[in-house]
Amino acid sequence: MADALDHATLKAKQRAIREGFPETMGLRAHRAISWIGRAEACDGDEDARFIFLWIAFNAAYADEQDFQSANTSERTAFVDYFRRLVEHDQSQRIYRALWQRFSGPVRMLMDNRYVFNPFWQHHNGIDGFEDWEERFKASSRSFAQAFQTGDCVRVLSFVFDRLYVLRNQLVHGGSTWNSGVNRSQVRDGAAILAFLMPVFVDLMMDYPHENWGVPFYPVVD
Repeated sequence: MADALDHATLKAKQRAIREGFPETMGLRAHRAISWIGRAEACDGDEDARFIFLWIAFNAAYADEQDFQSANTSERTAFVDYFRRLVEHDQSQRIYRALWQRFSGPVRMLMDNRYVFNPFWQHHNGIDGFEDWEERFKASSRSFAQAFQTGDCVRVLSFVFDRLYVLRNQLVHGGSTWNSGVNRSQVRDGAAILAFLMPVFVDLMMDYPHENWGVPFYPVVD
């Protein structure tokens, strides 16, 4: 399997073909690539690398409507984005990353209750999550079925559900910087994002006229 794409390669491609991008696609690529580059400069700080890569993910997938409606399901937005990526991934780079390169880390994430949202809901005393263990087992079974059948979109959805919990822990101050408690999931999560995010952006640049949604416009880039 080919080595991961890096910021320099993505930036060179973007500069070569960006004249043909719709404005919204150009802004997405520009922003996402910039955050991928920042993540590369973290020099061993896995917490920071993970956060910067998640910002790159937001820049790549989030639609302006997501910022205007509190009722928008982020998970639904994830799945829609993943479906479009997988449809265009003719060389199956995403599939091979999940089933070959990161098969072990992905399975470890799925087996880790500390990145399963209902566990934390119950731990924090929120009613209705007393059955978190049953939900955890059901989620593990559903993931195993998706993995066995090669359902790339569903597997991505499961993985990013877990990574989203990790993102919340870091961004909202629910963990200590460089904590030894969550090192494995932060390290593996950052590694998975570091490989997949450049692939996602590369695919988007290959299909710039796909409806990738309207990016958020809070400032002039």
